[in-house]
Amino acid sequence: MLKISNEVSIPDDEIQMRAIRAQGAGGQNVNKVSSAIHLRFDIRASSLPDLYKKRLLARNDDRISSRGVIVIKAQRFRSQEQNREDALNRLRELIKGAAIVPKKRRPTRQPLAAKKKRLNNKAKRGQLKFLRGKVDD
Repeated sequence: MLKISNEVSIPDDEIQMRAIRAQGAGGQNVNKVSSAIHLRFDIRASSLPDLYKKRLLARNDDRISSRGVIVIKAQRFRSQEQNREDALNRLRELIKGAAIVPKKRRPTRQPLAAKKKRLNNKAKRGQLKFLRGKVDD
């Protein structure tokens, strides 16, 4: 059971994990041992609340396929157990992130004094550059 929050948790049978061989450097160990974890989680077929499902499916994330399956490949560590924990933690954080409602942006206006100050500085700078020009007799 993967606990997301106090109210939301995912049963283990909804998360598919498979051990695969890790890529990259590692010597003989990497050629013999399947230490990386390939995690798959189907959002649509899960027992998550509808709010979580909608937000996850609406996200523009490379880890979520067009069919609504989260795919996480964990190969950061040399041991399979650490990679399994890493994959589950990354899944937990992804789902937790979908629950957070982004703050609405309130449009603001530039104060009139700031606008006048900017225009005055601009005019002064222009005058300074004009005065650097050639002098006519």
